[in-house]
Amino acid sequence: MAERVNRRKVRVGVVVSDKMDKTVVVRVTREFRHPVYGKRVKLSKKYMAHDENNECQVGDVVRIMETRPLSRHKRWRVVEIIEKAKKLGETVESAEE
Repeated sequence: MAERVNRRKVRVGVVVSDKMDKTVVVRVTREFRHPVYGKRVKLSKKYMAHDENNECQVGDVVRIMETRPLSRHKRWRVVEIIEKAKKLGETVESAEE
């Protein structure tokens, strides 16, 4: 029997909002060279992603994967949290040590 090939798109971005229940807004930034002028261009796009356990916080770097439509705007889900956001209290404590 043939194995299923996963052809879903994967993106890495930063959580910019976690105010909704089981949903986060992730900003994905991509950079490319302009084909005519050669200047680097940065474009960012926001995706609504499903966060089943409400684990993500603002500032977390996450990997999201395309999935079936979950609501009117949600078509992505959080696969993993790559890097947790640093809290203000943590940076002050590490500076004092």
